[in-house]
Amino acid sequence: MQTHFTPAQLEHPAMRESERIFRACVHCGFCIATCPTYVTLGDECDSPRGRIYLIKDMLESGDAVPAATVAHVDRCLSCLSCMTTCPSGVDYMHLVDHARVHIAEAGVRPLADRAMRRLVATVLPRPGVFRLALVAAMLVRPLAGVLPARLRTLVATAPRRLASPSPVDRPQVFPAKGERRARAALLTGCVQTVLNPAINEATIRLLTRLGCEVVVARGSGCCGAVAHHLGLEAEALVRVRANVAAWAAELEGEGLDAVVVNASGCGTSVKDYGFLLRNEPDWAGPAARIAELAVDVSELVARLDYAPNGAAAPLTVAYHAACSLQHGQKITALPSDLLAAAGFRVREVPEGHLCCGSAGTYSLFQPAIAARLRRRKLDHIEGLSPDAVAAGNIGCIEHLAAATRLPVVHTVELLDWASGGPRPAALGPG
Repeated sequence: MQTHFTPAQLEHPAMRESERIFRACVHCGFCIATCPTYVTLGDECDSPRGRIYLIKDMLESGDAVPAATVAHVDRCLSCLSCMTTCPSGVDYMHLVDHARVHIAEAGVRPLADRAMRRLVATVLPRPGVFRLALVAAMLVRPLAGVLPARLRTLVATAPRRLASPSPVDRPQVFPAKGERRARAALLTGCVQTVLNPAINEATIRLLTRLGCEVVVARGSGCCGAVAHHLGLEAEALVRVRANVAAWAAELEGEGLDAVVVNASGCGTSVKDYGFLLRNEPDWAGPAARIAELAVDVSELVARLDYAPNGAAAPLTVAYHAACSLQHGQKITALPSDLLAAAGFRVREVPEGHLCCGSAGTYSLFQPAIAARLRRRKLDHIEGLSPDAVAAGNIGCIEHLAAATRLPVVHTVELLDWASGGPRPAALGPG
């Protein structure tokens, strides 16, 4: 793709990177067939190729950002299916991230939209505040009909009940069972600790059982993805630096063999820390080291030679491949292979490359498209007649579970159960 950036524009590191990405695109259109929004809406501007043209024009022109460009960029799920499909290696992830930062800094959104985004970026990464917000949403649910449309969406997504905070999410060290074979820092996360603390509990039980010491490092928290994907770069990087500092301290102290993440959306972000802090001399090296250590929980479980003990029931499990895992981290067969090794009858979901519509905060800002994608995904899942659905990302789990009677659980909960842990609560009594 030919570009026309000025020398002054290319002095900005993000603009130089975006120009490099533009030049890699050959307009082939392979990405279109695997783009969820294009498949759903049929609009070229809602495909990766179309958005690339819109973003190029926006960045090159330096003029006011067109409302249509904002709408089409907002409708991108950042599922990264296009990057799996692209034969030219176009780095669409970093391009659309730059576009979102540019739009946010341009201040072109309506005040109500900016306020909603600020609210989400303030509440979700703070577990205590998020818990209070969910309690408030439960209380006002009977009045949802008189609330503004955006707030109705937030209230509608609140769960009917909340689990109590888990003690495992506080800074501490969980010793390995038997001989210590590895030491890993666990990203406990933010939203997940409120919506489903059982995932971290299962992760810690499983990893310590496999001989891994697990540390929840003081100072670590939200990975920064919530703010980052809303274009709030400065706020996101504050959280990135905090995590890098917390884990670097562990690395220099007792040492770390891995930084383990059990929410694949967060994992994709942590594996990108080196890129995010590449232009900050004091942080670039430590961030790159943390990114190298980052692994999805399935990778670490496999590395520790996972072996089930036959305790779990031989259920039929539909494995939903989260986009952030299969496209963002290029982890495809490993989770389903582990489930099969654990004794479950694993069924791959048709059209598994297409997003379920969760996509971080996407279902809050684009509820109609998210609902259509979820229904499409659940039609495929329910057609398999499974006993349960497994996924590796809290967003997918909550999004799917809200619209099906099938139990939806994290992959690690099933692997923990199959090697001596408790039956996942979502499965009901055995």
